[in-house]
Amino acid sequence: MSEEPNNTQEVQPIKEDDTQPLKPVKPAPRWRSILLTILGVLILLALGGLGGYQSGIGIRKNTASQVISKQLTEQYQFALVDEQFGRYDAARQRLEFIIQNDSSFPGAQNELAKVLVFMTVPTVTPTPTLTPTPDVRGVQALFSTAQQLIAAGSWSDALTELDQLRKHDPTFNTSQVDGMYYFALRNYGVDLIIKEGNLEGGVYQLTLAERFAPLDREANGLREGARAYIQASSFFGVDWKQSVDYFSQAANGWPSMWDGTMTASQRYHIALMRYGDQLFGRSQFCDAVQQYQAAQTIGNLDQPAANNFNQAYQTCYPPTETPAPTVLVPPTDIPTATPTP
Repeated sequence: MSEEPNNTQEVQPIKEDDTQPLKPVKPAPRWRSILLTILGVLILLALGGLGGYQSGIGIRKNTASQVISKQLTEQYQFALVDEQFGRYDAARQRLEFIIQNDSSFPGAQNELAKVLVFMTVPTVTPTPTLTPTPDVRGVQALFSTAQQLIAAGSWSDALTELDQLRKHDPTFNTSQVDGMYYFALRNYGVDLIIKEGNLEGGVYQLTLAERFAPLDREANGLREGARAYIQASSFFGVDWKQSVDYFSQAANGWPSMWDGTMTASQRYHIALMRYGDQLFGRSQFCDAVQQYQAAQTIGNLDQPAANNFNQAYQTCYPPTETPAPTVLVPPTDIPTATPTP
């Protein structure tokens, strides 16, 4: 009978960690930090571009506002010309366009109301008495007549002849006829502004001349002065402060520009006095004195302005009191020194 030997050593349990190899810790890859740097740079560039974009939008808005203001002013002048020549529908369309873009444009609402009134008044159709004889002259005769009228300075009649010529034969001496159109329109517009004070008509004729060739410096300057006068006139008697601001520009640049009644300097002189009266009524005496003094550089003040000026000047610059002279009385109790022998 055999005996099994006893196991004296205990069997240790196998641990799971003892069977797995240790994994080394890997450092973060370098490409990740490079990618983060590139993303940061791109974000900074995007922010800078956004700021430049916003600045560019602001500049474009200001430029667009200036362009729109100039276009509205031109459309207003053309509307006045259309109204003068009875083209009320065209004037209405121009004024409605101005109000749609700038409802506070000076004078547009009033002119639109006038045009609408004129459009509702029925027009009386005159009874024809004589049938005009059609012009059957040849194009060469019309051309010669237009040349003679231009040489005589009869611009309106010359334009009528040129219109007849173009109606009969649009291709006859095209370049020469275009030059005659420009010369007649340019001089006709200048004469309307300088001699007749018809500023709207002059601006209209010069604008037509510009379609054939660029205006010279004199004609373009007269057109700009007429536009400045027309714009300033829209405030005259309505807003004296704005009238002073706008007529100061017209009077400084074109003092002799007139509308058939008064020059720019005369209207500026009146606007200064009336604005001074307005400030005087508000007890703004020192400001009123400045307006009166500016008016005195152009001409004498009228009676109301002169009275207000004297009162405003005394209030703004009151006279200083003259101190009374001091009388010195010599003292009588001064001891006299005894001479030493």
